[in-house]
Amino acid sequence: MAYDFIGLVNDVNRRLNEVELNSNNFNSATGFYSMAKDAINSSIRKVNQEAFEWPFNHVEQEDTLTPGQVRYAYPTDAKTIDNESYRIKRDATIGNETKRLKLISYEEYLDKYLDDEYNTDDTSLRSIPEFVFRTPNREYGVYPAPDEAYKLAYEYYSIPTDLSSATDVPTLPEQFRYLIVDGAMYHVFIFRGNTQDAGMYQQRFEEGLKDLRSIYTNRYEYLRDTRIR
Repeated sequence: MAYDFIGLVNDVNRRLNEVELNSNNFNSATGFYSMAKDAINSSIRKVNQEAFEWPFNHVEQEDTLTPGQVRYAYPTDAKTIDNESYRIKRDATIGNETKRLKLISYEEYLDKYLDDEYNTDDTSLRSIPEFVFRTPNREYGVYPAPDEAYKLAYEYYSIPTDLSSATDVPTLPEQFRYLIVDGAMYHVFIFRGNTQDAGMYQQRFEEGLKDLRSIYTNRYEYLRDTRIR
């Protein structure tokens, strides 16, 4: 069975001995089958809410800077931004090398550089950016304002959108397919009023989340001995 939305819904259907859906009737499914689709998405949302930085939700974003423009919006699906990852990418056409940007606070930007943002007529103030700052309203800014359409890259962790089409695939790796289905079974049994089985699946789901956190969020930093021997 393919690892996609319809495959996950049919995992639930098989556990309950229900008729499986196919590509022809998946989108028009109603009643219990519609609820099973909601249950899969509810389970996935719960997994994604359990940690800010699941590695399977990691995204590298590339923006093309606009000459003279300082501020840029974050992607709409961004959960957390790696503020240490901003860099200007090498561009043979423009002639710049890769350059990592230094993070400064928004307050420091306001204190030292804000006037340049309003002085849009003086193009001599523009250059390849050196600093990046985070604004209070889900934007980032660069300073100086760019003089060319540089390619800027940074990394963030996304909030995945709900599955909708039959062939949509979760970001969670396939080996944790069982976890999505266990979480969905909890919602299905609540829907059916079977609190005993719902409680059992809730416990299985919580145990699976612990395993997931153990695998993906336990980080061990290596220390290097710099002593001269």
